Amino acid sequence: MSSRDFEENEWGLILGGSSGFGLATAHKLAQHGLNLCIVHRDRRGAMSRIEPEFEHIRSHGVTLLTFNKDALNTEIRGEILDELTGALGSEGKIRVVLHSIAFGNLKLVAPEAPPGDEARKRLAQALGTDETALAEAVDGLFEEGVDGLQGLATAPEYSSSAFLEDEDMVRTIYAMGTSMLSWTQELLSRGLFAPDSRVMGLTSEGNEVAWKGYAAVAAAKVALESVSRSIAVEMASHGIRSNIVQAGVTDTPALRMIPGNAHLKAQARTRNPFGRLTEPADVANAIYLLSLPEAAWINGAIIRVDGGERISGVSR
Repeated sequence: MSSRDFEENEWGLILGGSSGFGLATAHKLAQHGLNLCIVHRDRRGAMSRIEPEFEHIRSHGVTLLTFNKDALNTEIRGEILDELTGALGSEGKIRVVLHSIAFGNLKLVAPEAPPGDEARKRLAQALGTDETALAEAVDGLFEEGVDGLQGLATAPEYSSSAFLEDEDMVRTIYAMGTSMLSWTQELLSRGLFAPDSRVMGLTSEGNEVAWKGYAAVAAAKVALESVSRSIAVEMASHGIRSNIVQAGVTDTPALRMIPGNAHLKAQARTRNPFGRLTEPADVANAIYLLSLPEAAWINGAIIRVDGGERISGVSR
């Protein structure tokens, strides 16, 4: 049974809502009575996993409209909004927009130097054991979740021939960054926003810290944050508040695409005061809170939802 915190004619639009943060947010908002339009891009084979999730969302008694289409295509965006406008009817309005598109390039910017395993070599010598056997033991335990071995585990491998190019950067910045503005502008031009509405996007610690292979996504996240600030200032007169949620390291399908994600997760669990990764539900809870009337004076902010991971100086 839903606990309705939204009006019956209010809707949420989630761009990238079939997994990770987007799906978790869809469940949370539906639980509290918000009708939803979810745009996602998945292969047909993935729908056997996704459709039960969508049915569960509908079980809360809300209306759910879904589009398995390319949210980055201008013509398709118009088609989606045409259909959404029809579903809204004369009284329906968009209360929440969440930009959760995860479509970015994860190439290095330059060739890496050969990794050095001096610590592992020295340890093997000190123990009088074979370095290869030690490496296998360390890697096996690290894969099982012994995070303290991350410095001895085999380093992540990256492509030695494919590096970030201009087109990679352009596509990633639009997909994961400035496309939030494109959708927001068109929603506004069509008069679809509620008088008190929220536009939100998702960033990560990679906006300030250089993770290997993350350069294009990091640039997109910084662009997203800048766009959000502009929306917060220039669309405030239309009743729109815009904020960015900075999630801690979370085990989502998007994170699993990043080379070396096991090391990122180990570092996050080690640093986090609560000793665990951020979960999609943690972020969904924060987005829900930011959607409430009581959060109307939060505008143009970047809000960390990470259990204190970002500010922790703990290394073990």
